[in-house]
Amino acid sequence: MQTRNIITAVIGLALGSLPCIANTTASVTASQPSATQPSNNGDKVEGKPKATSEEPSVTKHEITIQGSILKYRATAGTMPMEDEQGKLKAKVFFVAYEKETDQAIDVGPSKVDDATFGTTTSPVADPAKRPLTFVFNGGPGAAAVWLHLGTAGPRRISLEPDGQVPAPPYRLTENGYTWLDTTDLVFIDPVGTGFSRPAKDEKREQFYGTKADINWVADFIRLYVTKYERWLSPQFLAGESYGTTRAAGLSEYLLDRYGIALNGIILISSVLDFQTILLAQNSNDLPYILYLPTYAASAWYHKKLSDDLQADLRTTLQEVERWAIGPYVIALAQDGSMDDVQREKVAQRLARYTGLPVDFVRKSNLRVDPHAFQKLLLANQGKLTGRFDARITGFDSEPTWNYPPYDPSLSQYFAIYSTTFNDYVRRTLEYKSVLPYEVLSEKVRPWKFEEQGGKGYLSVADNLRSAMVKNPHLKIMFASGYFDLATPYFATCYTVNHLNLHPELRGNITKKFYMGGHMMYHNRASLQRLKADVAAFIRSALH
Repeated sequence: MQTRNIITAVIGLALGSLPCIANTTASVTASQPSATQPSNNGDKVEGKPKATSEEPSVTKHEITIQGSILKYRATAGTMPMEDEQGKLKAKVFFVAYEKETDQAIDVGPSKVDDATFGTTTSPVADPAKRPLTFVFNGGPGAAAVWLHLGTAGPRRISLEPDGQVPAPPYRLTENGYTWLDTTDLVFIDPVGTGFSRPAKDEKREQFYGTKADINWVADFIRLYVTKYERWLSPQFLAGESYGTTRAAGLSEYLLDRYGIALNGIILISSVLDFQTILLAQNSNDLPYILYLPTYAASAWYHKKLSDDLQADLRTTLQEVERWAIGPYVIALAQDGSMDDVQREKVAQRLARYTGLPVDFVRKSNLRVDPHAFQKLLLANQGKLTGRFDARITGFDSEPTWNYPPYDPSLSQYFAIYSTTFNDYVRRTLEYKSVLPYEVLSEKVRPWKFEEQGGKGYLSVADNLRSAMVKNPHLKIMFASGYFDLATPYFATCYTVNHLNLHPELRGNITKKFYMGGHMMYHNRASLQRLKADVAAFIRSALH
């Protein structure tokens, strides 16, 4: 997309964006057969020799959801990615969960006559009646373990009810809020993440970029529905963070390249237009406007606002949103032409909504950087707030730095996800590999963020819009956390409001808001609500 200047932002915000809260319903609460053997944790394990990293491991399990037992099959393995000449390009690791039916499960050779495909057909009797959701995280460089063990999979990390991480040793627990009762699930680790690796001597550049990533993930999806005979299944995507960028790009690419028309997409903590979050690039003032409601929500949580603003979060956010897309837009557009009286009024209002010292707001030229907000909100306590979740705090080890030395809302979670998955994939799913599982990988860098026409900001909003126009049955669900300083919820509202869709197509979009951060599902109440919202969304997309 071409770069938009502040005048475009002024017009777009003033005329195209209505307050997000006022126009949505938001809840403020915050493979081979052999003898069968039992697994170490009591799951039923399908009889077969131990799998190696070259063949999928297939195991059988069950879980109790709301008093009912759900039996399912788990497949953990790598998909060989080959070119049309049969040359191996990469291996993509995945974990798939399929609800079992009463039919016997064939674990013999696939019906597909291709040596690339190893074993197993789907246990689904009628694929057209069972939804299939492909799930991935973002980064770039993040494995799918976050959505896998955080919210959607049949096991999840055991956290305190408020989402805090307990002391090690960590453990997994049955996830009564898994999505598996509603849809089969395939968790994908793009090349360079998890156990996914390029083939020997293959160049990194062909995998690590926006367009290349979309191409490879799309080809994985094509291969999966072919190998496991799921072409007729209602198909969904679910992505988080940069995974929403990938999902939006895939929505059009899958349709145009392979004729795969999606039923729905679940976008968690989304970023489709990078102009909404990238500060200080080409004098881009838009993020300062869109971050402001998240600052207010975070200050509210830490009780840094005046009594009238502390009374009710929803009412406060409505006020802040209206001011952000009105007087604040005008103030940033005028900038140096404002007189001192007007500038001081804006500074006082910003201090009121952010909980920051008015002197800092003045010195920041009325533009509060999210990293500065993390550092300053609790500076008098010697603490900083999290970027992925501003509710979570940590001790500031470098109080003289302008930039947070770490993110307490990430560092506290990295170990629990890494430790539990490494144990789970080997002991429960019986996938054997000595490779390190790359939860957050630097191997994918430098990442090529292709921009349309070679200039401007990366945006896939037009791809999503195009997919919705070409496939008018496509439904979209946006899920955002109020305390997310990485992908602020109001930036999502801005992007949705500027999709320029026909009113009938706008009805295909659902927006949900949660008392949480980037990973809102860490909070037990939000985890429960997200599951209910996803289930309702998928049901709605099937009619």
